[in-house]
Amino acid sequence: MQYDYESIFCIVDLHAITVYQKPQELRAKIEELAALFLAAGIDPRHSAIVVQSAVHGHAELAWLLTCVTPVGWLQRMTQYKAKSQEQETIGDGLLQYPVLMAADILIYQAAAVPVGEDQSQHLELARDIAQRFNSLYGETFVMPATSLPAVGARIMGLDEPEKKMSKSAPGAGHAVALLDPPEAIRKKIMRATTDSNPAVDFDNPGPGVANLLTIFQAFGEWPEDRMRAHFTGMRYGDLKTQVAEMVIAHLEPMQKRYREIMAEPGYVAGVLRQGAERVSPVANATVELVKRKMGLYT
Repeated sequence: MQYDYESIFCIVDLHAITVYQKPQELRAKIEELAALFLAAGIDPRHSAIVVQSAVHGHAELAWLLTCVTPVGWLQRMTQYKAKSQEQETIGDGLLQYPVLMAADILIYQAAAVPVGEDQSQHLELARDIAQRFNSLYGETFVMPATSLPAVGARIMGLDEPEKKMSKSAPGAGHAVALLDPPEAIRKKIMRATTDSNPAVDFDNPGPGVANLLTIFQAFGEWPEDRMRAHFTGMRYGDLKTQVAEMVIAHLEPMQKRYREIMAEPGYVAGVLRQGAERVSPVANATVELVKRKMGLYT
């Protein structure tokens, strides 16, 4: 979809620091993620890849939007409630996280936002915040639409298929990392949780089996009828083998390109610098508009 829109891909380092990050590791991960975006096929000639903190308007607009967002809206957010139960001390950043996400979207007057299913509630909040601001100060923000993938809108953990796959979850067998070597990918998928049935029941698969089928279909882009004909009655060992090979076949070329990108000194930094330069005029214009609407000095 990057060629159908004026696309912006944001590396959200300000979101990352809602929990403690080792500074050197965070800097390395920012570069790694940018390189992965490029290796996955994002074309910097058509799309901007931006580090959130490099465009100061993200943080400024987040504060302005915080001032029109009721606390009750934020306390109702599913991810806030889940994460706050896991932590002894809750930073204010965790509560304000969705407002910053709304700022990331609204600062570019985004018409469409591709997200996973777990982010739909956050995008709905972004629309609520935009609508509240517009009602208080006059038409200012575009209402962003949610764009969910047809397949793979929610990928579940390999070891816990009732929970969303997360890179921060404990357990070596939970998630496949984009830079995992083939043997690690194969090992994780072959150990994935299935169910007590001996073979794939396409009409009534357990959550683990359904997740494996989703992963295969998301990579292979097979239509439903082909998936059904191919996998119905297949034993789980064969299913896992085919899922693993499909994942490896699609990740290996990206990993090769990633290594090439990282071996080119200054390339990633240049792409990020150009991305920030490209989007900053749009971001600055939105912040200035919002400040004028609110009666602030500009």
